[in-house]
Amino acid sequence: MKKFLLFILKSLVAITIILVVLDLGYTKIYKQSSSRGKVDQVYGSTARKYDIVILGSSRANNHFVSKMFEDKGLKTFNYGMSGAHLFEADLLLKLMLERNYQIKNIIIEVDLNLSNDKRADGVASKFLPYIHDSKVIREQFEKETDFDYLYYVPFYRYIKYDSQIGFREGFKTLNKEATTLLNNQGYYALGNKKKMKMRNDIRSLMPLVPNKYYEDIKLLCKKNNIKLISIMTPMCENTKGMNYFEKVKKAYPEIYNYENVVVEDQYFSSCGHMNDMGAKKFTAVVINDFF
Repeated sequence: MKKFLLFILKSLVAITIILVVLDLGYTKIYKQSSSRGKVDQVYGSTARKYDIVILGSSRANNHFVSKMFEDKGLKTFNYGMSGAHLFEADLLLKLMLERNYQIKNIIIEVDLNLSNDKRADGVASKFLPYIHDSKVIREQFEKETDFDYLYYVPFYRYIKYDSQIGFREGFKTLNKEATTLLNNQGYYALGNKKKMKMRNDIRSLMPLVPNKYYEDIKLLCKKNNIKLISIMTPMCENTKGMNYFEKVKKAYPEIYNYENVVVEDQYFSSCGHMNDMGAKKFTAVVINDFF
């Protein structure tokens, strides 16, 4: 019996050592990367200066054309991330400030993402390789129910989010495989999908009041003397529940309602995302109104 228990103990120790070594190895790979995505780019940089930083979900990433701001002499980067919630936008801003970024203006897309205050695992996982090295990342995840597992159990986060930060992504990161995420100052242009039916239904959505991460972003901007421009971006006209945007405006009067600036289907790739032509038309209006 003693031999069996000793065997179990030795096995557990060996497994723990292997997991610790794997954790350290994966983390080292990600810490040396700054060109695969927007999170690792920010983590691996310091003291950047921007006239405009754009935050939000794909409805920011696909809607604000960075080059059009640049053409006006405004150094700009679009840090919108497909699938992101305000949890991730808030954390990315905190990481920028931790890295001593100097930002004059932030344009943030806040509309559909106001309806929840949960993290988007697919995007949030991109911060996890740095959870032991960044105070702001650790503090953001401390509020999550699975924090102890993510922080204290070696290699757990890489196993749980294997498709985002596991072996395949780690291998690509190690080999410095390029992505398109950082091209065009972060803006990702969508094409036309002629067979796509332009319709959507957002009647089930309700903006949270308050949304803690949006409120956090507002406080961070105020504290760091950053001008915050909060904007609702367009959806196609065949959307049920468009009064959602009116509810947002009532709850948050400071948010500019631009959802009807572009409405024709020809400007959309899908009902919630404009194509490149629509994004350029929309961005031109934003530049004219604010800059």
